[in-house]
Amino acid sequence: MQGLLKSIVTISTLAATTIAPVLLGNSMASANPGADDLRAKGTDASYIGVGLAAGVTSDGQGNDQNIGGNITTRVTTSKLPVSLRGDLLFNDDNTAIIPSVSFDLGVAKNTNVFASVGYSFVEDDGDNTPIGNQDAWVLGVGAESQITKDVLVYGNTKVGLNAYENSSAESVSIQVGAGYSF
Repeated sequence: MQGLLKSIVTISTLAATTIAPVLLGNSMASANPGADDLRAKGTDASYIGVGLAAGVTSDGQGNDQNIGGNITTRVTTSKLPVSLRGDLLFNDDNTAIIPSVSFDLGVAKNTNVFASVGYSFVEDDGDNTPIGNQDAWVLGVGAESQITKDVLVYGNTKVGLNAYENSSAESVSIQVGAGYSF
């Protein structure tokens, strides 16, 4: 229970640091003329992106955190604030495949924040990935912003619940990257 509480506090803190600049930027701009433009709906772009993935927790047994890469996809419609997402988090030793569903909230022009739930399928149980070393439920929060017609940037934090073999520790992984809109 204490581990779960620690994970909730960790993800809340990371979510606040991810989302705060977007929200503060929007509220600070609202005092300016033309602020209605900043409150326009977020992006409904589908995209594929690549970037870095950093596992910031160990497995509760003293093993080092690890850094790798991510390949991220988002498929959405302009009708609903829900997206289907897919992530590959990998390092030199292993890969985790994470299909998920997210609720997306437009907070500024071409900018969303989102919360997601998914499941991590680790290819080789026992070998670390940035999100743990065994299959696990994954909760996430993040932000994405379309900076040109074809290019987006994204960042998110994921928590893997009971994501390590022989440990009840949760995993925390941070992803950042850039994507191509399709």
